[in-house]
Amino acid sequence: MSKVVTFGEIMLRLAPQGFLRFSQADNFDVVYGGGESNVAVSLANYGVSVDFVTRLPKNDIGECAMMEMRKRGVGVDKIVYGGDRLGIYFLETGAVSRGSKVVYDRAHSA
Repeated sequence: MSKVVTFGEIMLRLAPQGFLRFSQADNFDVVYGGGESNVAVSLANYGVSVDFVTRLPKNDIGECAMMEMRKRGVGVDKIVYGGDRLGIYFLETGAVSRGSKVVYDRAHSA
């Protein structure tokens, strides 16, 4: 059986609930993802054997990101620890004629 390996950065997405603007939010929903990790999870959902290669900070947030990948059926044996932080992005979902807004905070991420 073949195995797929994906390489990329896992990021932490913080988004206000529903269609709230950043300025209206009292709390944020948390999602771990990123282009390559999303592909890995999708392949795992289809029963494909897949590993993800990345570097995560050795802290609770890095552990949560790794556990999320494992929970979704992605192999995490190739993940290494290093760096100080996980890249973060904030997503404000658009509503009606207001477009979505994304703010990235990834400087010096693992």
